[in-house]
Amino acid sequence: MTPQLQQAIKLLQLSNLELSDFVEQELEQNPLLERDEADPEPMIATDAPNGVEASTTMVEDKPTTALDGEQSFGGDDADMWQASAGTEGEGANDYAGDADAWKTPSTRMGDDDMPGLEETLRQDITLRDHLVGQLNCDIEEPAERMIGLFLIDLVDDAGYLTADLAEVAETLGAEIAAVEAVLMRLQRFDPVGIFARNLAECLAIQLKERQRFDPCMEKLIGNLPLLAGREIAALMRICGVDAEDLSQMVGEIKALNPKPGLAFDGVPAQPVVPDILMRVQQGGGWVIELNNDTLPRVLVNTRYYSKISRGPAGKLDRDYLSEKLQSANWLVKSLHQRATTILKVATEIVRQQEAFFAFGVSHLRPLILRDIAEAIGMHESTVSRVTTNKYMTTPRGLFELKYFFTSAIPAANGAASHSAESVKFRIKTLIDAESATGVLSDDRIVEILHEDGVDIARRTVAKYREAMRIPSSVLRRRDKSLGM
Repeated sequence: MTPQLQQAIKLLQLSNLELSDFVEQELEQNPLLERDEADPEPMIATDAPNGVEASTTMVEDKPTTALDGEQSFGGDDADMWQASAGTEGEGANDYAGDADAWKTPSTRMGDDDMPGLEETLRQDITLRDHLVGQLNCDIEEPAERMIGLFLIDLVDDAGYLTADLAEVAETLGAEIAAVEAVLMRLQRFDPVGIFARNLAECLAIQLKERQRFDPCMEKLIGNLPLLAGREIAALMRICGVDAEDLSQMVGEIKALNPKPGLAFDGVPAQPVVPDILMRVQQGGGWVIELNNDTLPRVLVNTRYYSKISRGPAGKLDRDYLSEKLQSANWLVKSLHQRATTILKVATEIVRQQEAFFAFGVSHLRPLILRDIAEAIGMHESTVSRVTTNKYMTTPRGLFELKYFFTSAIPAANGAASHSAESVKFRIKTLIDAESATGVLSDDRIVEILHEDGVDIARRTVAKYREAMRIPSSVLRRRDKSLGM
């Protein structure tokens, strides 16, 4: 396998963002590569709905080939995937029809140097900053403030104080009573429940703030392992309450925050950026487009190469330039081939799973890599690389391409098989619809699914239920009796 082929394969399995990082490195290393700053021509495929013959349509005076079941996907057909964007939601147009209406007042007035709204928002403060601010306001005595600062630095991300107070007192050379007194004051800080040393104390602090820490609740908080084990009879006996009162107490505990510190210092979740955009096509069908906002584009500077190669360069310099020219040309070709391959795979997935996009997850059909590979004339390993870490935004949400591949469960009546994902969805729907007096056992779920034409074993139902973290029917019945 040549280095160039290895590089092309590597590019296939990268997401657009990972690809951008790779291209940045190539731009730094290769003087013949430069960034393409021109507005790109979107790479679009359109898929006609089932039962409708695909045809070539005009979009912004440029042809766009709609795909049908007879479409060829050969390596020489890349040009037909090059097309202009549609007239809705593209370029200077938006779904509201007036691009100027979306501009900020400062932009319309020409105040380009004025900061945008997002730039004027204050930075989120950390949990430590939040606690130190309260400490400076509430505690004035220097020794107590020193103890408070020391304890603040020992609070973990969830808001818990995990250090031993005796060790803290020894480290600071203070009386343990003084440390405990400062801790009591710190436990009244915001957010409520902060500085707790365990879950029970965290919940107790919050209940005291709500004036709901009565003797019965104190006994319940002191027996959290029994609550986790759903030992209802034991809890009723210990707390001295009936089932209705216990259910109400459990509801109050569920309303508390077991990790109050997570409101601060949390690393913001990085949003998944889609590699492929999908939208409904006017007249039926779908439009599948590569996300150009994250797709890196490069050009080969042949003018610079010609200028240098005509100069008084030595053999080593000419060999170096030839190598860089070959590398640059191969990268441009590989990027284009990667883009067309991703578009082919995504379009075929949309075609195969059209019922899902039209009617929902219950219509997700069984699909394996071989189905896509055979349809587009590629190897399974290529499809596997393309669908790894690639996301497509659709009218039904954002999905990784791998999501659409699901194993088959046979039908009970000899009809078309069902996808495992749609069966899981059906099981969850049945359980979500349960009443307190009508909890379904796994055997009963099997019976219902058989009635719906799904041939499935009880152990498979149990496996799917556990994978969705749904407890057994016995535990669900107990939960519902407590209102959990």
